[in-house]
Amino acid sequence: MYRSHNNGELNATYINKEVTLAGWVQKSRDKGFMIWVDLRDRYGITQLIFDEQRTDKAVFEKAKSLGREFVIQVKGTVIERESKNATMATGDIEILVSELNILNAAITPPFTIEDETDGGEDIRMKYRYLDIRRNPVKNSLLFRHKVAMGVRKYLSDLDFCEVETPYLIKSTPEGARDFVVPSRMNQGQFYALPQSPQTFKQLLMVGGMDKYFQIVKCFRDEDLRADRQPEFTQIDCEMAFVEQEDILNVFEGLTRHLLKELKGIEVAQFPRITYDYAMKTYGNDKPDIRFDMKFGELNSVAQHKDFSVFNSAELVVGIAAANCASFTRKEIDALIDWVKRPQVGASGMVYVKCEEDGTFKSSVDKFYDQEDLKKWSEATNAKSGDMIFVLSGPADKTRTQLSALRMELATRLGLRNPEVFAPLWVVDFPLLEWDEESGRYHAMHHPFTSPKPEDMKLIESEPGKVRANAYDMVLNGNEIGGGSIRIHDKDLQSRMFSLLGFSPEQAEDQFGFLMNAFQFGAPPHGGLAFGLDRLVAILGGQETIRDFIAFPKNNSGRDVMIDAPSAIDATQLKELYIKLDL
Repeated sequence: MYRSHNNGELNATYINKEVTLAGWVQKSRDKGFMIWVDLRDRYGITQLIFDEQRTDKAVFEKAKSLGREFVIQVKGTVIERESKNATMATGDIEILVSELNILNAAITPPFTIEDETDGGEDIRMKYRYLDIRRNPVKNSLLFRHKVAMGVRKYLSDLDFCEVETPYLIKSTPEGARDFVVPSRMNQGQFYALPQSPQTFKQLLMVGGMDKYFQIVKCFRDEDLRADRQPEFTQIDCEMAFVEQEDILNVFEGLTRHLLKELKGIEVAQFPRITYDYAMKTYGNDKPDIRFDMKFGELNSVAQHKDFSVFNSAELVVGIAAANCASFTRKEIDALIDWVKRPQVGASGMVYVKCEEDGTFKSSVDKFYDQEDLKKWSEATNAKSGDMIFVLSGPADKTRTQLSALRMELATRLGLRNPEVFAPLWVVDFPLLEWDEESGRYHAMHHPFTSPKPEDMKLIESEPGKVRANAYDMVLNGNEIGGGSIRIHDKDLQSRMFSLLGFSPEQAEDQFGFLMNAFQFGAPPHGGLAFGLDRLVAILGGQETIRDFIAFPKNNSGRDVMIDAPSAIDATQLKELYIKLDL
């Protein structure tokens, strides 16, 4: 055998025992008459000692040739370490080596494989297999494993059955762009990689598998950012004979279970807010509620004076930042410059200092008196010592801008503690949203989401007012999961496709298999999908998902390690009946 123990388990109880270890050379220190080598594997580090007096001469000379990242096997005796290291699990012992076998020599790595590395992100992604040897990345992958196992155990204990669904499916026009796969055996035809197993999990409900889950790869050909990858992993779930409350209770339970088991945190409440309330109060549908700063609308108390900027605005809205009245003019100007950035797009910002003596000092004192500013403070719940920041303009745009400012202030003020977890549900989303460019409605979630029963009467006359029987779970300002009660009636599904601009022929061509299945007794059903990558990152105290994926793509969707995507051979193209005309 290559090893009798790993490099993280030996301690003083093993002294005088013969052991066999294997791993990578972290570093070596040659003092001439004595050589120390740190041997690393995924479990930890064990110090080896080669002593000119006690080690075979040939073994001692071989030890002199060891370099960083050599793969070696050693046999030796566990002895007590003279200079103990309390920061290491194996810090009380070392191995007096009697045999050394170099399993594979290594060239010098392109960056230092230590917790604090000198390698930039690009070079570490190119040599990702080396980056995985570093504790931060290794521990992130191990943490991901723990989350996945926790999910599987929790759901299995509730009688959920894990079922695999196909990866080669049919392309559909809704949602993001598909990745497509040409078929060699069916000339001119293509598979698509699934953006979600949505229709298959609904068919499983028709098939009687009343509690399904799957930890599954999904694919979307869309623009990338820190929390997006072209391929990502979902915890995909569906249940039959349920209402919204049943689903929310199950997945509140799952989230509570993960927080308790992995972080030792008990979460008492999962607040529930409507989509309309979230947009009006926080400016987005995934609010971070670890801190306050709720929006205060100021139209009624700010549009009665001769300040044309506010008078001409559809919305005047502000937030109060606690204990920020001490901000200097330089700090305030920096925030004004921040909101004017193209990424935010505000034309300016008004501020009000709520002084400790109960007076107010603002950037618009010329137009507003103390009584006016007091009303602003009441509308934004500002207290003495706080600062009010106010934006104005078109309603939707201004709410988005103030939401961005709210998050930026929270970051600057240290209010986004990654070890504090504040989950909530956002419910009652609009079923449809109007797209000006295409001149038609689009499903806000997907075409299979059921309307709320009480809004069914509006579906023909005022479809834009219909609410969806849908819900998102939000954690620390990130949407980590979402789902809905599904349509299970063929006629209602046909009406939905019609609202979305599908002709009967198009609906039949794209989704006839699903509507046909509904005719054979489809139960009421609904489900939810968590984004595993994002969930793991947030539980791990991060907001970017890359380090929690073994082999991620870069911001251009490329795998720089294996150089993909890449051109393929002309013979392959010919077999696939593809002709490139570049």
